[in-house]
Amino acid sequence: QVQLVETGGGLVQAGGSLRLSCAASGRTSSYYAMGWFRQAPGKEREFVAAISWNSGSTYSANSYANSVKGRFTISRDNAKNTVNLQMNSLKPEDTAVYYCAAALTRNSLTYYSNSYDYPYWGQGTQVTVSS
Repeated sequence: QVQLVETGGGLVQAGGSLRLSCAASGRTSSYYAMGWFRQAPGKEREFVAAISWNSGSTYSANSYANSVKGRFTISRDNAKNTVNLQMNSLKPEDTAVYYCAAALTRNSLTYYSNSYDYPYWGQGTQVTVSS
């Protein structure tokens, strides 16, 4: 099992920034895919960003939803076993519960944008952007 704990959510005005972190623990592997998803009230969970994880290298591949490209940045900290989501230029439509997800993979370049590919999920953290 992999345990994921998200932190960093909160209330921010439009145009502001927030940084989410996801700390991973439990079952270890050399390769992971880590993703951020969000779910707004009355809407389906949607992909935000994903990154590949190789514990032996700083190289990674990543992907973003079009709606956040250029505003959000996903990164990882191997030493702390965390994945971060830096969110800039936030908009009211970014308001949602943000979830961190993880999947074990077989290489250093795999990441997933489909929630069904992730078996491990955090509890979620609320992000509210006021207009």
